[in-house]
Amino acid sequence: MRRRRRRLILDEEEDPLGGVANLFDAAMVFAVALLIALVFSANVPELLNPSADITIVKNPGKENMQVIIKKGQEIKVMNMTEELAGGQGHKLGIAYRLETGEVIYVPENGTGRN
Repeated sequence: MRRRRRRLILDEEEDPLGGVANLFDAAMVFAVALLIALVFSANVPELLNPSADITIVKNPGKENMQVIIKKGQEIKVMNMTEELAGGQGHKLGIAYRLETGEVIYVPENGTGRN
């Protein structure tokens, strides 16, 4: 009986790279978890939702302002330039943000028409 056990132990060949496959799987799970954590830490979980539409403005009011628009699966990044958003205009009215977060627009001449 003892000879048979020794023979079974000696006959098994050990694969020195057998544990590497498990490390690769663990690294892939960690990478996916890290990506999901990064998206949620940016407070934008809508980026993971394929049916959600979202618009993000980076660096508002600066020369390097960008507008990122996600409609469904499509993501479009627009760099703002004078050609896209520049030009002449006139004041239409005043907008007020209330304590509740609501924004109220009041036309300048009271009627909303020029």
